[in-house]
Amino acid sequence: MDFKDYYATLGVPRTASDAEIKRAYRKLARKHHPDLNPGDKAAEARFKEVNEANEVLGDPDKRRKYDELGANWRQYEQAEAQGRAPGGAGGWSGPFPGAGGAGGGAGNYRTMTPEEMEEMFGGSGGADPFSDFFHTFFGRAGGGEPQERGPRRARSKRGQDVESPVDLTLEEAFSGTSRRVVVKHDGHSRTVEVRIPAGVKDGARVRAAGEGEPAPQGGTAGDLFLTVRLLPHDRFERRGQDLYVKIPLPVTTAVLGGEASIPTLAGSSVRLKIPELTRSGRVFRLRGHGMPTVGKADDRGDLYATAEIAIPSKLSPEERKHYEALKTLAVE
Repeated sequence: MDFKDYYATLGVPRTASDAEIKRAYRKLARKHHPDLNPGDKAAEARFKEVNEANEVLGDPDKRRKYDELGANWRQYEQAEAQGRAPGGAGGWSGPFPGAGGAGGGAGNYRTMTPEEMEEMFGGSGGADPFSDFFHTFFGRAGGGEPQERGPRRARSKRGQDVESPVDLTLEEAFSGTSRRVVVKHDGHSRTVEVRIPAGVKDGARVRAAGEGEPAPQGGTAGDLFLTVRLLPHDRFERRGQDLYVKIPLPVTTAVLGGEASIPTLAGSSVRLKIPELTRSGRVFRLRGHGMPTVGKADDRGDLYATAEIAIPSKLSPEERKHYEALKTLAVE
């Protein structure tokens, strides 16, 4: 089992400040969150690694103890390779400031009990999100059967989650955007900027971890959730990842064929070849011009353009002359 370098997991140096660790965690948690990477097992695994690293480095006391014990990982590894559990069945054995024995100096060793492990890192509560390394090195016996544990200390309460609706235009959902949300608690308010990914759907919930209400007595803060509401568009209709648009065709283009300019939600246009004798209601498919998939900018839906024959609102004398001639031909 390899040593887990939590600093490397978050991409910060060991001298990183609490604020730098928090920023790194938020950035990675948002990038790899399962809600933004549906079905992506690699992103889910990475998300768990980031959370585990933050569980330790995000708490000053846990971080200090991790730094103290982390330097002795090689000793632990060597003991394990020799076929014995470091410290026996009771936990990890290694130098620790203030450990028992004469003098309590750096050369003295004692076994950390399960209760001390629990005191150091707490219980996981519910489904266990942590790796074997986390438990072996910090929270459970290094071999043998699991030991009985005493009563767990009460866990700190978690802050309340905050829900807020957010209205987006279809263009914003296509390109991605951000919103500033004011979170109020106990007479205080703060502004949180939340990044909304490209391709987000109507009704989706965008999570900003740790940006909800703070928890009492230093517990874990709640999360902020933005519920997306897509505003109707005057030209495009969204169905899943595909877009639909109606294109007016002059009678002459529909009958004789030609080209039509098809607008896209990206703001550009695509030239489409119209075959002769195109009927009203015919649908043309333009691959890759639909909505992007969340977290996969290059994976896009399609754009479907429906032809509508445009009847002129008025005729010039010359146009009327030609239509009259066409009518005569049609009768004959």
